[in-house]
Amino acid sequence: MAPKRPKGIEKYDAPAGGWGALRAVAATLAHQQIITQGSTTLLKANQPEGFDCPGCAWPDPKHTSSFEFCENGAKAITWESTAKRVAPEFFASNTVSELWQWTDHQLEDQGRLTHPMRYNHDTDRYEPIEWDAAFSLIGSELNALEHPDLAEFYTSGRASNEAAFLYQLFVRAYGTNNFPDCSNMCHEATSVGLPKSIGVGKGTVSLEDFDHCDAIFSFGHNPGTNHPRMMTTLHDAARRGVPIVVFNPLVERALEKFAAPQDPVEMATLSSTPIASAYHQVRAGGDLAALKGLMKLIFERDAADIAAGGPGVLDRAFIEEHTIGIDVLRQDMENTSWPHILTVSGLTMSALSSAVDVYLTAKRVILCYGMGITQHTQGTANVQQIANFLMLRGNIGREGAGICPLRGHSNVQGDRTVGITEIPNAELIDGMERAFGFRPKAEKGHDAIETIKAIIEGRSKALVCLGGNLAVAMSDPAATFPGMRKLDLAVHIATKLNRSHLLIARTSILLPCLGRTDLDTQASGPQSVTVEDSMSMVHASRGFLNPPGPLLKSEPAIIAGIAKATLGDRYGIEWDVMINNYDRIRDKIEIVFPDFQDFNRRVRVRGGFRLTIPATERIWKTASGKANFLIAKGIDEDPLLSDPTQLVLTTLRSHDQYNTTIYGLDDRYRGVFGRRDIVFMNPEDLATHGLEDGSRIDLLAAGGGEDKAVRGYTAVAYDLPRGIVAGYYPEMNAVIPLDRYDSQSGTPAYKGSAVKVMASAA
Repeated sequence: MAPKRPKGIEKYDAPAGGWGALRAVAATLAHQQIITQGSTTLLKANQPEGFDCPGCAWPDPKHTSSFEFCENGAKAITWESTAKRVAPEFFASNTVSELWQWTDHQLEDQGRLTHPMRYNHDTDRYEPIEWDAAFSLIGSELNALEHPDLAEFYTSGRASNEAAFLYQLFVRAYGTNNFPDCSNMCHEATSVGLPKSIGVGKGTVSLEDFDHCDAIFSFGHNPGTNHPRMMTTLHDAARRGVPIVVFNPLVERALEKFAAPQDPVEMATLSSTPIASAYHQVRAGGDLAALKGLMKLIFERDAADIAAGGPGVLDRAFIEEHTIGIDVLRQDMENTSWPHILTVSGLTMSALSSAVDVYLTAKRVILCYGMGITQHTQGTANVQQIANFLMLRGNIGREGAGICPLRGHSNVQGDRTVGITEIPNAELIDGMERAFGFRPKAEKGHDAIETIKAIIEGRSKALVCLGGNLAVAMSDPAATFPGMRKLDLAVHIATKLNRSHLLIARTSILLPCLGRTDLDTQASGPQSVTVEDSMSMVHASRGFLNPPGPLLKSEPAIIAGIAKATLGDRYGIEWDVMINNYDRIRDKIEIVFPDFQDFNRRVRVRGGFRLTIPATERIWKTASGKANFLIAKGIDEDPLLSDPTQLVLTTLRSHDQYNTTIYGLDDRYRGVFGRRDIVFMNPEDLATHGLEDGSRIDLLAAGGGEDKAVRGYTAVAYDLPRGIVAGYYPEMNAVIPLDRYDSQSGTPAYKGSAVKVMASAA
């Protein structure tokens, strides 16, 4: 008889997608009370004249079907278009102190915000405030600061290009470059690392390249949960025989087998398609070692082939014409020992060798990676070694090959493109002067980590958030939450209530905004906004649902309202003119960023247009004018291996969440139902620590204080490498110190932090 598993832990053998996905979509429509309306809404997702899904940034196909949404995209859409409302009556019935005791899921599940609200310290409640009064109050608070650099301006990746552009215009006109952004916490290692390697901080592939590749390498991502529409692309590639080689600590169901809901044969026969041709369970924190191992083998194979009279296996023509630094890279590989590589990566020589066999056989290779690569203290180095790996065989800048960072939120890449950056370059500053007649300051502002530290230390007094849930997304809530409560001003532009809104400042204001699915009507009529996907395609998005209430404003309109109340007529910026017709915002974007030439015409073309990616054409916008092979010192993520009693924590999303939004309490593909208070552990690690499947445990940050802990969680035996534990984000942020981040990019080490596990006294 099989041993009894912990409560809520069950074996789940079905493939990703398939009937399980369709049942989940039906359940979420019912839960949000929008079965009829929701079905109609889903059919407009990612369609011409429809709206762009507010979930992930995977590109839209060429609209070959009316069914262009996935399970988690459907959850994101129904979560936004819910029939539930959070009106003033809700706040009248619930104090902030009472709401603080609710779970994050319960808070957001109450529905859409409908009125601008201001916190009243006397009643401990949010109370209604008129829009003009809210704008005036915000403006007076910002203008009362001794210096603009005492204010921080956060951006969520769900904001449109138009909203993000106006936001950065307002903030630069106000006088600061403090732009903490959600990308600081996910793919900043890409934005920092790739420009030094290939001259652009974006991927080089298009969706069509997947039709021409003959091998796909996948590092550190779980597409079935985090970008499920990618599964159609991987499904099609697997069916035509393309090897898909996966490096990931956990065996994720979608990378094992997938049943496409649009495939009538698979649905009718309950069959599925195997996805990964090889699955290598690299240790969390072992990616740098694995990448160096792959490259070391390639150099060894090259030398052996030349010694045997062959031409070698490197693409020497590409390397000689387009790159510099190959000799230094080769020396670094020679200096890195095999025993060290195998220990740190947790992989065998045969595993690495088999992966190199695939790589050297293929002529066109795409390498996809996610936050399992970037969210490490070596995140930037990881990204640059991926670029090195591809360049050894010329796999950048040709059809069917390239680097493919898998961005998270639907417009996180676009926000960056239109100016959300704490480090403005000369082109941005010159463009702003061309478009608006003033020259913004050039000094670097704060990223997300720097923002939180400044708030904690009292060096920042005001925070304006364009969406998101910054406090919960950030690591180390024991330090972050008290810091947020010391602010003089906290403004949140939001669709739903979340925990960050309950961290009350001296003045706290909630401003309800339209969502991606809502009809946005301004003086010139219905408006569309634009977004940029992971592959640099820019396209229009137009909502069609009646807004949740008559008082909601669009994000651009709210930003303009705050800007007018703060700046007055400074620089003569025509805020109302731009809000009346978003074409005029796009006209200004085109002036600042010439890549958007003829913006309004091109975005009206079916499918939109692709921004120029010079590296795709083998044009390298680096200081050297070449693609650069860059080395990384060592392969260790110190202090992960310094103490044998320590384990490495990697954080995960469940299948019922997106970023910090918790749709429900199931993680179907991992066999978890109705709970999130668990930590996945290798069975041998359980035994070593005197624990067993189902033991109650405490998890503490190694070297951290008693406040950096989660207590009373349940240990669950799971197939993952020894020395690794895994738990759900954002709950596990509690054991990730604020100073545990990549020094080059500022990205928190959510996927590689040292922890200690012990039996719980709770």
